[in-house]
Amino acid sequence: MTARLRFLILAAGFLLGSAIHSQAILTLELGYSNPGARSLGFGGAFVALADDATAAYANPAGLVQLTRPEISIEGRLWSYKTPYVFGGRASGAPTGIGIDTTPDLRWRESTADFSGLSFLSYVYPLKKWSLALYRHQLARFASAFATNGLFAEGSTYLETDRWIDRPGSTDLSVVSWAFSAARRITDAFSLGLTLAYHDVDMDLETTAYLPDDDTLAAFFAPSSYLPERSAWRTSTQVHDSNTEATLGFFWRTTERWSLGGFLRTGFGVSGRWDGWPGPASTTDDRRDWHFTGNWEFPPVFGLGTAYNTRDGRVTLRFEWDYVAYSAIFEGDPAETIPDANELHLGGEYVFL
Repeated sequence: MTARLRFLILAAGFLLGSAIHSQAILTLELGYSNPGARSLGFGGAFVALADDATAAYANPAGLVQLTRPEISIEGRLWSYKTPYVFGGRASGAPTGIGIDTTPDLRWRESTADFSGLSFLSYVYPLKKWSLALYRHQLARFASAFATNGLFAEGSTYLETDRWIDRPGSTDLSVVSWAFSAARRITDAFSLGLTLAYHDVDMDLETTAYLPDDDTLAAFFAPSSYLPERSAWRTSTQVHDSNTEATLGFFWRTTERWSLGGFLRTGFGVSGRWDGWPGPASTTDDRRDWHFTGNWEFPPVFGLGTAYNTRDGRVTLRFEWDYVAYSAIFEGDPAETIPDANELHLGGEYVFL
């Protein structure tokens, strides 16, 4: 199993082959927003400004603008509301029996809240160089999900099939430690490099349950998730680390205009998917299943421009970021995620 993220898809649809189930279970949140209140104030358009200690992440080339040591500390509250399919009808008309009463999918929402240190950096400027160290919480995400009564057209009771009910959970954390260096090439142009070490921890657990018994009444009733009716259990685990490079440039083209850009190379980590048949497994082969695979964090490219008025009171920033999500499934034409274009625009007015 060499395709990116294929081991995660197996965890979602090995027995069901359900696109709806796969999408509901494999919801993950990866954020690439720049740290720092000033960057947020510009709507994330910071690559052509990069004039504080958070530039070590946003655009290391901008670090040469700092003239004395600087520390940046940021705390964040992560709050997630993740929708998932709970039940309803994937296809066909409802029978009106038990919980099979709606022609549409029934959705619920998983909530999770985290708070803590999200970014910490220290910058030490030299003559033509600036050096920096930082720690960054690149991602922190969790969700819980469950299906309980998801029906479709089929050949079982009253030409209806019931997909196996499955509760589960996802937990993701990515922490980065990095070193940055910037060099002033000319008075107006500088280059920067960041080498980051990423520590990735992800756990995805799910268990499949058959209805409480083999009767018609139980087929159309809510599942109690009885242990003896467990069909199989899966566990996806990624506990790995890898390095990533970020290249940046900063160019003050005129007194009032500047350009900036960066390229983050992306990185990959390895994980494993394990499956175990339960007491109620209906497969002839009741062996455990074990697969390994790679998960790719996509490369990101950004380019921006900035304008300052003559009196310095007004600052306008624009940034375009390109996230190559297609790299996650590179080499597997059966699985694709479109690349994303992000546009950021922000402004600042100085009153004093």
